[in-house]
Amino acid sequence: MSELVPGGNLPLPGGSVTVRVPGPFDVSALITDDSGKVRGDADFVFYNQPSAPGARLHGDTLTVDPPRLRSGATRITVVVSPADPGTPLGRLPAPALQVTDSGGRPIARFAPPRPRQETVLLLAEVYRRGGGWKLRALGQGYADGLAGLARDFGVDVIEDATPTPVQRTPTPSAPATPSVPGAPPMPTARPTMHTLSGVTTPHAPLPDRDGFLGLVNSARADAGSPPVTLDARLASAAQAHAAAMAAAGQLGVEGRDGVSVYQRVTAAGFTYVTVGEHLVSGPRTPAEFVAYCLRTDQPRRTLHDPAFTHAAVGYVSGGRSGDTYWTALWTRPLTPGDLSRTATEVVELTNRERARAGLRPLAVDTALAAAAQAYSSDMAARAFYSHTSPEGSQPWDRAAAAGSRMRTIGENIACGQRSPAEVVEGWMNSPGHRANILKRDFTHIGIGFAGGGPAGTYWTQLFGA
Repeated sequence: MSELVPGGNLPLPGGSVTVRVPGPFDVSALITDDSGKVRGDADFVFYNQPSAPGARLHGDTLTVDPPRLRSGATRITVVVSPADPGTPLGRLPAPALQVTDSGGRPIARFAPPRPRQETVLLLAEVYRRGGGWKLRALGQGYADGLAGLARDFGVDVIEDATPTPVQRTPTPSAPATPSVPGAPPMPTARPTMHTLSGVTTPHAPLPDRDGFLGLVNSARADAGSPPVTLDARLASAAQAHAAAMAAAGQLGVEGRDGVSVYQRVTAAGFTYVTVGEHLVSGPRTPAEFVAYCLRTDQPRRTLHDPAFTHAAVGYVSGGRSGDTYWTALWTRPLTPGDLSRTATEVVELTNRERARAGLRPLAVDTALAAAAQAYSSDMAARAFYSHTSPEGSQPWDRAAAAGSRMRTIGENIACGQRSPAEVVEGWMNSPGHRANILKRDFTHIGIGFAGGGPAGTYWTQLFGA
């Protein structure tokens, strides 16, 4: 059985699979095709509508039979929300996904980082790749409920809600229901943040031709955050990704060309220690786009984040859906010291966990660190995620090739996490990764991380004794 971390994926066997999330949760599923949008009510599976072609919900268990899905379906996104709609996920036990094959044999387990203020969590997705189907762990949360989730999939929403004061976000009293398209479009967004690696050299700022920078820096000043500077490389990546989304008629971190927004940024020659993005459809002007970000909780936090020093926006109108598609990027360039500081923080957090368990701290080993960094960079550059490289090398092979003489080698990898704290927390929430961190015999450690690829970040912990 595979223990997945956010962004991790694995191929599924043929036939049906079951996805179970035990606990005080409601499980739902959204069935979409290459457009990224549900076709109507029949594509939304939840407790009031527990079945659709190829998908059946029974209690806390969703059974998916990919060959029986409706024509054109290419993705099933598994969603969890509190059984009591008024309870934030952060007050409940952390949801854990359990996946089994048609014979009941375990395939995978995924325990995402504990949600905080989020009320809905995209836990995983079953998606078609080539002639087969795969499972990807997500762990993406929404603070504005099922309505925000539905908008992210490009659907109009009808909510059963209790009126509340203007200052508060209404809480749905029942799951949001997708309606047949036809009502005026509502903005949709997927704001996230990741920590990446590399070094970016200074670059001349762009003029603020469309007024975006002035609007952003005015809002940042009101929040007490320093101004950001426009960058031509970020602008090129943002425009390319907006065009890719418009051509596909859907929002997404990865375009139909298989290129992620992170790969577009690194391909433009910009490397960074922190990046955030807003992928939005609906607003018609930069002023409407910024206004949308400011009235929505998570996008507002990203726009105000004082860690960012550079930004850019790209937008394309008149795509397949006729909407305007936006990509805004927020970054801080990586300086030469950032890589070592990030690795040091991962080591410190790891040793803190060992100290709590009464174990000796691990010492940094230069050969293990070199092997770990090279492997993270390789996963990002060649867009794969596995303990086994495409050539078949294993962790002990890579450690030996880097000059290590350790007799025992262990490895943890992860992708998509936003910070050292998040990646160590994820490893500690996974039994297999936790066992490596708390293995008494290990004496040394090396850390690697790199940005790019489909997931945005690739982390490696290499242990030795």
